[in-house]
Amino acid sequence: MRTLTTIAELPGFAGQSVWIGCWLNGKRSSGKIQFLQLRDGTGYIQGVVVKSEVPEADWEAAQQLTQESSLYVRGTVREEPRSPSGYELTVHEVEIIQLTQDYPITPKEHGVDFLMDRRHLWLRSPKQRAILVIRAEIIKAIQQFFDDRGFTLVDPPVLTPSSCEGTTNLFHTKYFDEDAYLTQSGQLYMEAAAMALGKVYSFGPTFRAEKSKTRRHLIEFWMIEPEMAFVDHEQNLRVQEQFISYVVQTVLSRCRKELETIGRDVSKLETIQAPFPRITYDEAIAMLNGQDFEVPWGEDFGAPHETAIAAKFDRPVFITHYPAAIKAFYMKPDPNRPEVVLCADMIAPEGYGEIIGGSQRIDDPELLAERFSEHELSVEAYQWYLDLRKYGTVPHSGFGLGLERTVAWICGLDHVRETIPFPRMLYRLYP
Repeated sequence: MRTLTTIAELPGFAGQSVWIGCWLNGKRSSGKIQFLQLRDGTGYIQGVVVKSEVPEADWEAAQQLTQESSLYVRGTVREEPRSPSGYELTVHEVEIIQLTQDYPITPKEHGVDFLMDRRHLWLRSPKQRAILVIRAEIIKAIQQFFDDRGFTLVDPPVLTPSSCEGTTNLFHTKYFDEDAYLTQSGQLYMEAAAMALGKVYSFGPTFRAEKSKTRRHLIEFWMIEPEMAFVDHEQNLRVQEQFISYVVQTVLSRCRKELETIGRDVSKLETIQAPFPRITYDEAIAMLNGQDFEVPWGEDFGAPHETAIAAKFDRPVFITHYPAAIKAFYMKPDPNRPEVVLCADMIAPEGYGEIIGGSQRIDDPELLAERFSEHELSVEAYQWYLDLRKYGTVPHSGFGLGLERTVAWICGLDHVRETIPFPRMLYRLYP
């Protein structure tokens, strides 16, 4: 029984003979030498097959290999400065597992729909693999940031009885004899968890039944939603900028090869260090109207507005103190100016739009009850949420980060569809 080594581990076996299980990414030949481009999921390496140095059967096996054929290879690891990894594999044995016929994704240009229909295979390409490695590192950094700072991971339900923000964009299902919906956010449940644990965060899938086809939108996406007891608006902003700085710098330090593979200009990321600039909604309106956008006070910002604002900064920018009328019912009014709320959207640079939305939450039970009445929300469905202000209410704040938009920004991608293994978009539920 052979013991396999991964390509990522090969630098630790220089000068030694090893077995790897792999796929053929591509190959070329110069007469009596074949150059096999091998991948195993952990990385890539070139295998060199010299006709005079291997049995005839192994030479012929190497000749038969087609794109994405699977195989076992035994070879000696040797240093090769010209190789991207610094190593090559001198091949001694080739054992074919399966010869692939007519692999559909060839080294040529393919349309987006063609590739999306074959997403299960497209994931194997170097760029798509690199994106998923970066995504995994972002997830790891997110969890590390919160775990190291005393937050507790809490999992809110995916099925909910209602939505405090309306049900027009929710996916409806039946929960036995009751109506139920796929969650748009775990925030309200995280507020309950924060009253028990102090600082908490959730990390899970959320769903929006929006018929949107923009490059920023997915139907199913992942959200990170921290909630913090005894934390005000200002403290909330500081956590957010430290959080994003940590994630970006961690990716820069751990994923240089992958960022290079996808062609990301890392100089755009190296400037991402806290503190981040802040402007108020009023200042944003003035800025936009100075650029001939003509946005009336009280109107929310769209993608063109966010892009124009972000263009003024080399790092994420907070837009704070939005009008209460265009924000969620649970956001706390500014005591000095009740028509605006203690909230902020974090806008990413380079046209990637909002990646974080957050606020200080209303902690006054009477004011929250008024908001429920104004928004015609079901007290029966969310009496438990009102109870949080009835039994030991405290100042508290939180925010939500969309994972896929963040991955798109850090990777410099044109569309969020490449940030998740199997994207769910308008008119796309396959594969």
